[in-house]
Amino acid sequence: MKLRFSEDIETLLHCLLLHPLTVREILLQTSERGFCLTISLLVLPFLFPIPPGFSSILGGGCLLLSLQMGLGRRSPWLPKFVAKFQFPRNFTAQLLKNLNKVTKNLEKVCCPRFFTVANHPLVWRSNGFCMAWLALLLMLPIPFTNPLPTIAILILAVATLEKDGLLMCVGYGLTLVNTLFFGSLAYLAWQDPQFLPKIFQ
Repeated sequence: MKLRFSEDIETLLHCLLLHPLTVREILLQTSERGFCLTISLLVLPFLFPIPPGFSSILGGGCLLLSLQMGLGRRSPWLPKFVAKFQFPRNFTAQLLKNLNKVTKNLEKVCCPRFFTVANHPLVWRSNGFCMAWLALLLMLPIPFTNPLPTIAILILAVATLEKDGLLMCVGYGLTLVNTLFFGSLAYLAWQDPQFLPKIFQ
């Protein structure tokens, strides 16, 4: 079963190849679904090597959109420096190439289910706050750790779009795992300030 999420992202990326759009234009084209679609589009690059300077814009945009979800907003707002960001053609082409690797695995496990969770009135906010927390972890300057919070954010975003309550629970579990992992790193760094430089050198 092809996810509506993967179709939407694929369509967006093809549009970006033909005519680079700003993040603001993407949000306008995707209405309420634009929250999770744009968050997914912003974090997808973190699964792969990304050009220098992009991480703060992409991570900051993800954080701001997620926080707005957590606060219950249904119409997104972004500051100018993020809203005007355009995905370069070469960058978009690489994203499109890598998209199949991500969605192929998600399509095997995602479907509408566990509606008690998926349709709960607080689920929009709780998913937003979880993704905002993960975005903060994503932006920490710790080498080789980007994929961990990125995968959790993608799972929560897709689960929200596809109304998959079970996958949301998996996303909450991964949020906890990320919190414990980064919390452990913080504790070890506090015990030994040279710990992180040693393991990542």
